[in-house]
Amino acid sequence: MPVPVPRQRVTPAVESGQAHAGPPPGTPAAPGPAARTKGPADTLTLLVIEDDPAGSPILPEMLDSAGRPIRLRTARNLTEAGRLLTDDVHCILLDLALPAPGRADEEGDELAVLRHVLELAPRHAVLALTASGDAERGAEAVRVGAQDYLFREELDGRLLSRAIRYAVERKRSDTTERRLTESRLRAQENRRLERGLLPTPLLDGSSLRFAARYRPGRSRALLGGDFYDTVRTPDGTVHAMIGDVCGHGPDEAALGVELRIAWRALTLAGLCGDDLLATLQQVLEHERDNEEIFATLCTVDIAPDGRSAGLCLAGHPSPLLARPDRPAELLPYDKNGPALGLLPRARWPRTQVELGQVWSLMLYTDGLIEGHVGEGTERLGQEGMVNLVRRRLAEGLSGKELLRTTVNEVRDLNGGELTDDVAVLLLDRGP
Repeated sequence: MPVPVPRQRVTPAVESGQAHAGPPPGTPAAPGPAARTKGPADTLTLLVIEDDPAGSPILPEMLDSAGRPIRLRTARNLTEAGRLLTDDVHCILLDLALPAPGRADEEGDELAVLRHVLELAPRHAVLALTASGDAERGAEAVRVGAQDYLFREELDGRLLSRAIRYAVERKRSDTTERRLTESRLRAQENRRLERGLLPTPLLDGSSLRFAARYRPGRSRALLGGDFYDTVRTPDGTVHAMIGDVCGHGPDEAALGVELRIAWRALTLAGLCGDDLLATLQQVLEHERDNEEIFATLCTVDIAPDGRSAGLCLAGHPSPLLARPDRPAELLPYDKNGPALGLLPRARWPRTQVELGQVWSLMLYTDGLIEGHVGEGTERLGQEGMVNLVRRRLAEGLSGKELLRTTVNEVRDLNGGELTDDVAVLLLDRGP
C-alpha cells in the first residue's frame, strides 16, 4: 500500500545521494532552522521513481529557467517515494515500467503504478516515462492524470528541464482552475439554497397585492438575519410578519429561516398575537447558540374585509401606513413589547388598527432606518424614512418600484452599501 505523504517533515540536506532544499510548491518556505538550509525559493526539485536511478542514463544535467541546477531526489519504489515526497518536491518523474503494489482488482492494469502515485501525491506534477514504442500508453497516462509523458530513449537535459517546468506550471494551472470551478459550484449551490429559503407568499384568494425587497448586509450573500413572510388563513385573514435576528452571519440567517418557518406553521395552525410570539420565543431559546441572541418581530393580521388589522411588536419598528387622503404615518408603537429572547414569560399586547378602504402597509427592518445621511454621524431614522416614502408616493410610485427606489435612495444617502441587512415588505389594498 502507498505510504502516507508526510506533512511538515524536516528532510535531511542529502537524501538518496542527492541534494535537497526548497519550499512547498507555489508557497514561500516558513522561517526556521530548516528554511535557512534551503536554496532559492523558486529552485525546482524533481523526485525520480525508477528501478535503478543511480545507474540509469535517464538523469542528465538539468537547469531551471534561471540556469540553476534542478535538484534531484531518487527512489527505487513507492515505499521510498512516500518517504521522500515532502512538500518541497515540485515534480515526479515516474517510470511506468515500475511494478506497483498489486491488488486483485489491478491485475492487468498497465498504469497501476501511476494511479498509486497520483493517489500518493495528488498535489504534485507528474511526468510519465515510457519506451519510445509505447506512445499509446503515454497518452493514456496523461488521460489518467499525468501532466505529460516522455520517451526514455529521447531524454536529454534540455528536454527534461523544459518538461519539468511545463508540468509544474500546468499542474498549478489545473489546480487553480479546479479550485475556481469548485468555488463557482459552491457559490451556485449556496445561491440556490438561499433562494429556496426565501419565502413564497401564500395569498391565494386575497385581493391584496404583495411586494418585497431584500438586501443582506454580508458581502456576496443572498440571505441575512432578516426574515419575512405572508400567508392567508382559511377564514380569509391575511397575516404578515417581518423580523430581524441580531447579527449578520450565516448562523443568524439560519436562525431567521427557522423562525420564519415556525411562524408560518403556527399561523396556519391558528395561533395569533401574544400566543404566537410566546411560542416563537420558545423556538428561539431552544435554537440559538447562546443566551445573548435575540430577535425583533412585527406581526400584522389583516381582517378578511381588509379594513382593519391587529398589530403586535416585539422590539421592532412600527409599520408605515399610507392612505390616499392623508400623509403616510407610522402605526402606533406605544405598546411595543420586548424582543424575543430577552425576557422570560414576556407578553406582547395586540393593538387594533383601522386601515380604511384603500391603503398601503409597509413593514421593514431597522437596516432601512439606521443608515447614515451624508458623511457625518446622523442617521436616517424613522422620521427621515417616512419623509422619503412620502416623496416617492407623491411621485406616484407603488409596489416593487416604490420599494426599489426607497432602498436605493437610502443606500445613496448612506454613501454606499448598507452594512446591515434590509428587508421591506409591502401590502396594498386598491379601490
